[in-house]
Amino acid sequence: MDKAALLAEVVSHVKQLKKTATETSKDLLVPMDTDEVRVESHNEGDTEETFSFRASICCEYTPELLSELRQVLNSLHLNMVNAEISTLGSRVKVFVFTSKKSMNADNPEACQVIVNSIHRALSTILDKVSASAEYSPRTTLPNKRQRISFFNSSSSSS
Repeated sequence: MDKAALLAEVVSHVKQLKKTATETSKDLLVPMDTDEVRVESHNEGDTEETFSFRASICCEYTPELLSELRQVLNSLHLNMVNAEISTLGSRVKVFVFTSKKSMNADNPEACQVIVNSIHRALSTILDKVSASAEYSPRTTLPNKRQRISFFNSSSSSS
């Protein structure tokens, strides 16, 4: 096998591994490199008057992210049932399970309107986070100090 064929096979294998990793990590709490917002209805059929939603946002972490998320949920009159947060480096992924009381789950149009509203609201948060990260200077400093040598490395000892 020549070098070009081997390289092509390696590239193909890496692409397949990346695709598999992306597919398997969809429902996991591993923050990915790309910013995303996902909202889906999650009705378990427990009660007819409560409808549940599962939403996730993946982005760079900022201190105001969680408070803005809470404000958005309050403005949409959603109850936060559960939240799961995962970080990896400076990235964060937040899964939020919410419910809307006094809503008929059998009305798909109303459910879709609320799903779209949640998606737009979370996208607004994502836009704010992206804009603030783009225009603000890096405030994190490396944990390690730079090593400084006081000796001249070009001089030799005699």
